[in-house]
Amino acid sequence: MAATIITTEDLYEFKLELLEEIKILLQDKPSIRSKKYLKSAEVMELLKISPGTLQNLRINGTLPYSKVGGIIIYDQDEITKVIEENRIHHTF
Repeated sequence: MAATIITTEDLYEFKLELLEEIKILLQDKPSIRSKKYLKSAEVMELLKISPGTLQNLRINGTLPYSKVGGIIIYDQDEITKVIEENRIHHTF
């Protein structure tokens, strides 16, 4: 097995390439977290839940929402608040 020597310059070039690829990935996919209000599909993707679970969270009052016309929207800050309020701390 042959040894490969990696120089500081090689690492610097790798860093620049990696940063460029990360920038491209971040530009291609708009961030859900940057939006103030989310639609149901976005909330389901964010929380990794099914439509039925989202409906149950609305019905039992766990997740506040607003209805504008026929569209249900959720405040990103309220979702974050619900998650933080329901955090479980285990003590072992």
